[in-house]
Amino acid sequence: MNLYKLTYKPLGSIAVLISWPKLINTDILTNINLFRHKIRADMGEYVLEMTPAYNSLAVFFDTTKIKYSSVVTDLKEVYASKDQKLLTANKIWKIPVCYEDEYGIDLGTMAKSKKLTKKKIIELHSKPLYDVYFIGFLPGFLYLGGLLPELEYPRKANPRLQVKQGDVALAGNQTGIYPRVSPGGWNIIGNSPLIFFNKDEFPPCFAVSGDKLKFVPIDKQKYAEIQKEVAAGSYEIESEIYG
Repeated sequence: MNLYKLTYKPLGSIAVLISWPKLINTDILTNINLFRHKIRADMGEYVLEMTPAYNSLAVFFDTTKIKYSSVVTDLKEVYASKDQKLLTANKIWKIPVCYEDEYGIDLGTMAKSKKLTKKKIIELHSKPLYDVYFIGFLPGFLYLGGLLPELEYPRKANPRLQVKQGDVALAGNQTGIYPRVSPGGWNIIGNSPLIFFNKDEFPPCFAVSGDKLKFVPIDKQKYAEIQKEVAAGSYEIESEIYG
C-alpha cells in the first residue's frame, strides 16, 4: 500500500478523523479503502463505524473496549504495516437511465448552452465508468468521480423545491442520482427507475465506496418495464465483479 502523509484529529470523544491530501483521485480512493479494510481486519472488535469521504476517513471506536489515548498510535501502526489485507471484491453496477425529454428536463438547455446535441451529451455521460467515492447528502446519494470535462456545467442559480426520485443530474464537475424526492439545484438530464436506498434491506444502499457505476441509456418503453419489475421486487440490478 502506498503511504501518504496523513493527519489524525479527534472527532468528539469517540472518533478520529484521518485526512489525506486534499485531492480527488482514484489513488487516494483506493488507499482509503485499503486502510479501511486493514482497520476492520486488525481493529474490528473496537470499531463501531467508519465513514469515508473524498479524502478522509472517520473512525468511530467503542471506548469501553479500547483506550482512546492509544487509538491514533494503533491506527498509524496499521497504516504503516506491510501486511496487505485483501480488499473485498467490488462491483460495477449498471444503472439504466432514460434521457428522453420527459425525464431529462434540463438536457435541452444544457445542450444549447454547451453547443452540443442532446445525443452527444447522452453519449458523453454514459461513456465513463464512474467511481463511487462515498455516500452522503441524502441516504443513498452516491458521490461519483469521473465526469468528463466536456460535461462540466454550473449548478442552477435557483434550486428546485422538488426533484424526483431517481433523477440523474449534473453540477460543476460532478454527476449523481437523487435517491428520493428532495429539493435540488443540479441540472436534471435523465431519470433511473431504480431504488437507491431501501431502509428495509441490508445493506440499505446496494453500492459501497470503491464500487464503480455505468449509466446505460434506455427508452421510455424499457423504463416502464423496469419500473414495474422494481415495484414487484423482481428486478435485479445488473452488475459484475472486479478487483
